[in-house]
Amino acid sequence: MTSSRNDEAILDAAAQCVLAVGMRRTTLAEIARRAGVSRPTVYRRWPDVRTLSADLLTRELVALLPADTGGGSRADGVERIVRTASAVRDHPLFRKVLETDPELLITYVFDRLGTSQHHILDVLTHAIRHGQQDGSIRAGDPDELAAMVLLQVQSAVVSARIVSDVLPPDRLDEQLRTALDAYLRPEE
Repeated sequence: MTSSRNDEAILDAAAQCVLAVGMRRTTLAEIARRAGVSRPTVYRRWPDVRTLSADLLTRELVALLPADTGGGSRADGVERIVRTASAVRDHPLFRKVLETDPELLITYVFDRLGTSQHHILDVLTHAIRHGQQDGSIRAGDPDELAAMVLLQVQSAVVSARIVSDVLPPDRLDEQLRTALDAYLRPEE
């Protein structure tokens, strides 16, 4: 196996482990066993489960981002964002982390941006610039607008469970759609 194929097999095995027992109870030894590689092979690339888990979550979250981030109207862009947020909320791995190991996300909610968040900001900034050029998105610094959209969407994804009795998923999506559209709409 090549290194990138090894990496993918290891990440796939890590996903299986996390889904089976949660992040905290997953070990590099079990990941290596499931991936069919030696423990040193895993340790050469990832020093611990936390680092490997971060790469796993990044892979999974980035894969959910729409391939086409430009073109279309503001409404199309908002719809892509809402669909992506819903896909993240429903992703089995993300759900498992929220259910069993939510503290693993604390750093990325309160302290610093992670790799996937940087990638999401790049995608949002690009789409916002495009929307500003065609007049469907309001004026303003695209980086600032993207950061605010990220904060709104991240909250709607990470904190959805605490309001689920009042705001079930379909209504949450509708409210998020309304909030994002209003935030990005050009002033009249």
